[in-house]
Amino acid sequence: MQIVTKGVAGTMESSDIIVRIEPAEQKGIELTLTSAVMQQFGKQIEKVIRETLAELGVENAVVNAVDKGALDCTVAARVKAAAYRAAQCEDYTWRTKQ
Repeated sequence: MQIVTKGVAGTMESSDIIVRIEPAEQKGIELTLTSAVMQQFGKQIEKVIRETLAELGVENAVVNAVDKGALDCTVAARVKAAAYRAAQCEDYTWRTKQ
């Protein structure tokens, strides 16, 4: 999936996460994560974001995420929605891990 513009998904409400994805000038995923629970769950949130981007085939992007205590499934859903918007893709392939 090629990121071509900015894409945003989520809210700043409790138990949610807002994810902003935009094209990167350099190769790779540049991730900035802010979370009220960074000490306890920061590594897990980052893992879910990176794994979700990898599943979608996103190799180059700048990602900014502000977490307010979202569950893993919410994090993955917000990343997917933001990535589809940033890729201007409407061919949604929603699937669950098996």
